[in-house]
Amino acid sequence: MLERLFPRRAPSPKPLPQPNAQLALGALLVRVALANREYVAAEVAQIDRTLAATFHLKPLEAAKLRAECEALERHAPGTPEFTKILRDEVPYADRKALGDAMWSIAMADGRRDDAEEMQLLAIETALGLSDEDIAATRKTALDRL
Repeated sequence: MLERLFPRRAPSPKPLPQPNAQLALGALLVRVALANREYVAAEVAQIDRTLAATFHLKPLEAAKLRAECEALERHAPGTPEFTKILRDEVPYADRKALGDAMWSIAMADGRRDDAEEMQLLAIETALGLSDEDIAATRKTALDRL
């Protein structure tokens, strides 16, 4: 009865972390995986492996970071804000490697998807990658498929 008179308030949402290069990369990886509106286990596992390898994390730490990045991706600003952080903080050669990592996420489910490819092109362009590097990365990823 008291519950009806004094309903519990929903807890206020936890504030999102301020994006840094680590969170921006993770959020973009999640964004690529979600571009086709499917988020399959192979993509999640590839995101975890990419985060672990890039930031020298243990598997559990990578999974926790991915979960934080998923929340950030859902509620945070758009791709230009994330890519600006990466352009400002990450050298070109490492940004090119990020393009390779994003393609590995897109191809993790073993299929090509136009929505994922369009999202990748937008991100790679916003990262400031050259047309030649974008084409080479795409070709390499598709040859592996």
